Parts: sequence; C-alpha cells; structure tokens
Amino acid sequence: MPDLSHHARRLRDIADALGAQSKPTDDPLTPHPETAAVIADRHIKRGQLNYAVPDILQLQRRIRRYNADHGTPHGDIVAIALDIWLRAKGYPPDLTPLKPQAP
Repeated sequence: MPDLSHHARRLRDIADALGAQSKPTDDPLTPHPETAAVIADRHIKRGQLNYAVPDILQLQRRIRRYNADHGTPHGDIVAIALDIWLRAKGYPPDLTPLKPQAP
C-alpha cells in the first residue's frame, strides 16, 4: 500500500490556509477576526515597516485623511490593508504564539 501521509499533510496545510482566510462578507475589506483581535490588543509587540512607495499614489496623505475621519491609528490602517491583501493572495499569518525557550 502506498504511503499517502505526505498528501494528507498537504491537504491539512491547504485546509489550514483556507481556514485562515476571511469568510466572504458584504464588505471585502472587513478585517479577518484574528487580525481585528491583534489590532485591538494595544500591548502586542509592534515593529516598524518601511518601504518606498510611489509618491503619486499619495498614500501618506490618504492615510492621514482616513485617520482624521475615522480615528484609526496610521499603523493599524497599514496593517489591516496589507493583511487583507496578503490573505486574499493566499498568505495568511501564522498567529500561533511562540513558546518561551527554556534557559
């Protein structure tokens, strides 16, 4: 009998990836529930994200305007937008907490 464990592992990986993607809603830009929970946690470690983007897109100005209109912090706007796009492309985050290493 052939060993199908590799295929079973791949199917589990695919099912996990599909489960990590957002369920369709009326608004495709609704953040995934896991992402919303991470964003809401103000005590979570944050890192700087610096990339050069085309000035003509006026991303900084548009982010400032959205912040002024809705009160959403700049970093949260970027995190939510990138997370939605990357999940849609099949790149969900691995949100399993890191286990502390023994000394």
